[in-house]
Formats: sequence, C-alpha cells, structure tokens
Amino acid sequence: MAAPEFVPLKPNDRPRSYSSPPGRDDDWHADRPAEVVNTGGQPEVDAGRMGAPGPDQGYLLGLVPLLRGELKLGKGEQQADVEAGGVAVALKRASLFGRAPVVHDLRVAYTVWGFLDDAAPAELVTERTRRFEGVHLTAHHYPELRAVADAVPEATLRLNPAEAASAHAADWRSLLSL
Repeated sequence: MAAPEFVPLKPNDRPRSYSSPPGRDDDWHADRPAEVVNTGGQPEVDAGRMGAPGPDQGYLLGLVPLLRGELKLGKGEQQADVEAGGVAVALKRASLFGRAPVVHDLRVAYTVWGFLDDAAPAELVTERTRRFEGVHLTAHHYPELRAVADAVPEATLRLNPAEAASAHAADWRSLLSL
C-alpha cells in the first residue's frame, strides 16, 4: 500500500512498487462458459427490441419533474404513462448521440407526441392516448413502451427542440412513423 513521503521507513524495509504479472506466451481465447464474444455472444442492440443503451440513463428521472408543469394531457391520459413514454423516447435520443440524457431530450420527446401543445390535433391525441395507455407498468407493457419509442424515427430524434416544435406545428405526422 502506498504511504505518504513523510512516513518514516525502517532502514531494512524495501518499498514495493507495481510490477506487471508475468507475460504469457500463448494466445488468449474466450473459453469460459459465460464469456461474451463477437460471434454468437452479445446480441445486437436492434435484435429483440432491447432498447437503447447509453451512459447515465437514470439521470433523466431527475429531469422529469422539470417539465411536469408544462404537460398538456388529454382526457383519459395519465401523467405516469406520459412520463414513461417520454422517458423512453428521450433515452433513445440521448443514446443516439452517445451521451447521457439532458432535459432537451425529454422536451423533444414531449413535443413530438404533442404533450407541450395547448391545441394538439384531435387525431394525435387519440393516437397517443391509445399508444401510451398503461406503459408505465413496464413489467406488463414493455412491448407497448418500446412501440412508443420506436414510432419516433432517427431523423426526428436528431432535431433540436426548436426544430421539433416548428416541425410539429407544420405537420406532426412527419415526425412519427405510425
């Protein structure tokens, strides 16, 4: 263990330092039972609707309350469902850029689905009410939650919040793959 320089040493002590383990002459092979390898090991991200992995994703849960007061919910929509669906889309957007989520990811997610629009089109409200119903119960509705996130294409997720808002106002259908 390292010690500060002011700690006296006994005259016969030999201070230790790091040394690498002895080298091996043979090549390393993945031969353990649970080893993750390139072929036949870890599945592709798109295979089996595994979601969108990214760093520090839990941070987004602390950002959800910041936009809670701006949400415009329609009749029959539950705040928990809207937030769960918004988080799924926001995490997909953040992972697309390879970074931790920020509040703008959530803002784009809510904008695309019309939750920040005072006068959201009735057709969009009907569609999102159907799609978001019960998605906060991820143990039972994970496929539905993934479908909410999958309905937002990559081109839409690459928009900044202002671009998403103007595109939503012009033609909300162009932002979603329904």
